[in-house]
Amino acid sequence: MAKKKSKSKVGSNTIALNKKARHDFHLSDKIEAGLELQGWEVKSLRAGKVNIADSYVFLKNGEAYLLAATITPLDKASTHSICEPMRSRKLLLKRKELETLIGKVERQGFTLVATAMYWKKNWVKLEIALGKGKKEHDKRSDIKDREWQVQKERAMKHKVR
Repeated sequence: MAKKKSKSKVGSNTIALNKKARHDFHLSDKIEAGLELQGWEVKSLRAGKVNIADSYVFLKNGEAYLLAATITPLDKASTHSICEPMRSRKLLLKRKELETLIGKVERQGFTLVATAMYWKKNWVKLEIALGKGKKEHDKRSDIKDREWQVQKERAMKHKVR
């Protein structure tokens, strides 16, 4: 019997990352959500023309929406559709997930931040994290800890040789 060849993946499934979120927030719970997209947006995502650096999730009427995410339309996009790069996009979540998010945001003061956008099979998924804003001294202590880790690794590297 012949074995089926598995498709080798070229590149990464990641479309966009929000590195700024880790700097500005203490991130805790992560949730995966689907996105309701239009055809031109999917084509732009395949080309990598997306920015989620300043985006956040807004809860309204028991539904979640992604705001301030920019998906730049391609030059050869459809002429009969109106392309809005900064439109709000509905997130596809289960009712139980939505209820827990609403409870944590309204009662405990968390913020919902988009941290990553990626392909899962042929679906676009968005990773959302619950975050609390960092103060300036928190950011400085994080930088200090990061620099200490680098110095420690350098010292251990030189000791081994």
